[in-house]
Amino acid sequence: MQFTAPPRFLRSSTFHTELKQKIKNYFDSRQISQTGNLALYTKATFFVLSYIGVYVWLLAFTPIWPVALLACIVLGGLAAAIGFNIMHDGAHGSFSRSELINELAGVSINFLGANVFMWKTKHNVVHHSFTNVDEVDDDMNARPFLRLCPNQKRYKMHKYQHWYFLAVYAILYLYWVFVTDYKKYVTGKVGKTPISKMKMMDHVSFWGFKAIHLILFVVLPIYMVGFFPWLVGFLVYGVATGLFLSVVFQLAHSLEETQFPMPDPNNKLDHDWAVHQLKTTANFATSNKMLSWLIGGLNFQIEHHLFPNISHIHYPAISKIIRETCAEYSIPYLEHPKMRLAFVSHINHLKGLGNS
Repeated sequence: MQFTAPPRFLRSSTFHTELKQKIKNYFDSRQISQTGNLALYTKATFFVLSYIGVYVWLLAFTPIWPVALLACIVLGGLAAAIGFNIMHDGAHGSFSRSELINELAGVSINFLGANVFMWKTKHNVVHHSFTNVDEVDDDMNARPFLRLCPNQKRYKMHKYQHWYFLAVYAILYLYWVFVTDYKKYVTGKVGKTPISKMKMMDHVSFWGFKAIHLILFVVLPIYMVGFFPWLVGFLVYGVATGLFLSVVFQLAHSLEETQFPMPDPNNKLDHDWAVHQLKTTANFATSNKMLSWLIGGLNFQIEHHLFPNISHIHYPAISKIIRETCAEYSIPYLEHPKMRLAFVSHINHLKGLGNS
């Protein structure tokens, strides 16, 4: 289906209005900010210093190759952790009360090779507005290699996608950094959605940080350790980062239980925005505190999608309010108690779309 304009939701429901008021009352009654706190800032400092430490160790004190490869995997995990915990909250304006600090937190993704300006359009504007809507939500676009939505064309190779999907996820970070960011820049679009007009400083930031990334992760490492060790290490790092990022985000939306709504002939969706989020989003392993700490609360995807401007530090608390309100209105609250169960659901989803 081709869209000339984004689809439209139904008018905001009583459920959404009441839920927003309950969440507001929660923060007002406790006189706490919806943004990050000392626990978040301590965690952010730990991840940044750890990342810098592993990076310097690999370049300046390169260990023997088995240890170096393991360190590259750890570096990929730390890159994903910075994305989950710092960049993600910063780009949503929830890391700090300070707009400047939020901007700096968001810019952390630029040092890792991507671009926060492009990310905000792809993630904040498109994905959060039209979750799981094919041809609009660019996160559902892994074509031609993967079929993630029932509306997408099926190719013969999709019959085996539940076997090879991790290989696709493994290259997504490197493809994002070296291909899709430039594609968005040249076309001025994320998928079919135009990006905001870039100011001069946005252009300078785009090219400047891309150059810094190339120096830090290509030129300097080749100079320090040689071309072949760099190539192997960088590929291991990129694959690890891609797997960590992709798996976490896919377990929230590409599941057997989630829906993939499509607009009617009048370009209207069946529900209001809040109910749409609940039908297209699922939580996983929310009782696992260590996992929540590592991935920036992104196992609480329902809370994040309903209240993207609230820091992930508060998700466990507000999840109780959201769950109770969903029960009052008989609206499904999708959740897998274990991460492995969400992973199995994702595999079954891919298998079903590959065979149907």
